[in-house]
Amino acid sequence: MRSLLQDERGSAAAELTLLTPLLIGLLLLVVFCGRLADTKLRINDAAHQAARSATLARTPQQAVTNAQATANAALASAGITCQSMSVSTSTQGLRPGSTLTVTISCTIGLQDLTLLGVPGSRTFESSFSSPVDAWRGTSTSSRSGGAE
Repeated sequence: MRSLLQDERGSAAAELTLLTPLLIGLLLLVVFCGRLADTKLRINDAAHQAARSATLARTPQQAVTNAQATANAALASAGITCQSMSVSTSTQGLRPGSTLTVTISCTIGLQDLTLLGVPGSRTFESSFSSPVDAWRGTSTSSRSGGAE
């Protein structure tokens, strides 16, 4: 009887069977955290690209349009699909030497990670400020109607 109680054959298989769900859950948590960090970095990069693109514009309206288009293109090329996205641009008149700020807010769906019981979506927000070149020309209307 004593030899049966001290026999540990098969105990490793039983322990592994009991720990497998915990290990799978831990792996899914690592994937979830990595995905959130990657998404945040890509949205930060999109805000940087949008701000830089907006500073190259000649008018505040064109800066807003450039920022929106660049943010959409940057997120699309990064493989980020926003359920809802907003891009706000503070141009401060786009005067040479001023600072232009772009803020991107993007809601990402997390439905594919339902095994973890995470909420259905998460909103990320990122801002980036870029200086407007102090030596650049500005848009003016001349007699010929063109921009300088």
